[in-house]
Amino acid sequence: MALTSIKQGHPEGLMTLFFSEMWERVCYYGMRVLLTLYLVKSLMKGDADAALIYGAYTGLVYAAPILGGRMADKYLGYRNAVLFGAVLMALGEFLILGGSEEFLMIGMGALIVGNGYFKANISTIVGKLYEDGDPRRDSGFTIFYIGINIGALLATTVIAYVGETYGFRYGFGLAGFGMLLGLFVFWSGRHHYAASQGLSFTEEGKKKIFGSLNKAHLVYILSFVLIPLCYFLILQNSWLDYILLGLFIFVSYTLLKAGAEADKEGNVKIWRDRMIALLIFMLINITFWACFEQAGTSLTLFADRNVDRSIFGWEMPASMTQFFNPFFIILFGSIFSVMWVKLAAIGKNPSIPFKFAFGILQLALGFLVTNIGLQFVNEAYQVPLLTLVVLYLLHTTGELFLSPIGLSMVTKLSPKSMAGTAMGAWFLSFAIANYVGGKIAALTGGHGGEVALTSAEGLAKYTSIFSTIGFVLIGISILIMLFNKPLKKLMHGVI
Repeated sequence: MALTSIKQGHPEGLMTLFFSEMWERVCYYGMRVLLTLYLVKSLMKGDADAALIYGAYTGLVYAAPILGGRMADKYLGYRNAVLFGAVLMALGEFLILGGSEEFLMIGMGALIVGNGYFKANISTIVGKLYEDGDPRRDSGFTIFYIGINIGALLATTVIAYVGETYGFRYGFGLAGFGMLLGLFVFWSGRHHYAASQGLSFTEEGKKKIFGSLNKAHLVYILSFVLIPLCYFLILQNSWLDYILLGLFIFVSYTLLKAGAEADKEGNVKIWRDRMIALLIFMLINITFWACFEQAGTSLTLFADRNVDRSIFGWEMPASMTQFFNPFFIILFGSIFSVMWVKLAAIGKNPSIPFKFAFGILQLALGFLVTNIGLQFVNEAYQVPLLTLVVLYLLHTTGELFLSPIGLSMVTKLSPKSMAGTAMGAWFLSFAIANYVGGKIAALTGGHGGEVALTSAEGLAKYTSIFSTIGFVLIGISILIMLFNKPLKKLMHGVI
């Protein structure tokens, strides 16, 4: 249904970007789905240490688009940035095959820098396929989001199974091969999105520095220097407390300054207000994803230890339980894509603040489902697999209310001259969320290191923390609903 919609009602370039992003997500989620278990089971890290490393890595992955978006805006152009990012990500996956902690850290560094160039800029190209005010934009981003989750589904089934069954190195190798496929699709289909603006080196990027070396070439070279820096920051992850806070303050200043400059010609501070709205939505986004991203850490370890994963005599690998999320995205994504268009046509489309509030409410209910699972615990102190199925179902429907809408919202709220920078700022909120999510997951750590909880104690600790998360999220959802009108006013007609 999604691919039919692309052919019939959307720009041709959306299909190329759909499949490019799909294979890039195979690479990213293939790494992510195995990372916590690899740290705990192969590198013998304790739960808390593994969670903090995971949080630092995923936090840096989402912080990198701030730089990647800025470099594309100013020097590289969007297509060149995506191509460079794809090469670095493939390189990172293959470095991990070295098998040691050092190779893992170097590989993660290359993945972080590469993702910074790829992620922000491919989303920006999607936005540039549509004219301002095009009602298909939200639908197009939702279709694009389905591509993300087909990739995630492949990663959380095929790569998760191969990695846990035959060895982690085979899983990481498959993830690298997926990135090479994404690189091929993006390059071979470049004529489909060629009409988009800003794809090639900018005028600033073409300026010569020395001989035939220009500023864009220098950006490529200096990007490799960031890989050992990422290595250091993953190991010394407490530094990220200050770095991410500083980045948020800097990005806030940059957005507000850009909004003020865009308003110079008029008396109404439209762009300034929109930038304020964007910053508020970034804070909401941090809240959602810090909790949602427990999937890769505490929820995976919960599945490994306290969930009965037996299905007709076959035991599902713990990492494979993450497949429920992309499966439900694919199942419901097309429905949501059509739903937003239909609701808009009859004037019943919920406001963006209400969509965010409903998304957070469903996330909260998902965590509270673990309390129901406690009523059906077996003798090994394991809840039924259905507990995770329902949890991920609610998390997924919550995600569909918030994530693709957020991507589309950024392209509508930001001035055209800083589209990549604004998208990078949006991904900073994911960075902070993932890092905070690692700290939340570390609270559940009761295995490894010096502390070892029994199965009963571990189950009680997991469900207690998940319940606390659920109740806090309900309160935040209600608060957003109460401030719906002031937020809509700040957005000045963006819907």
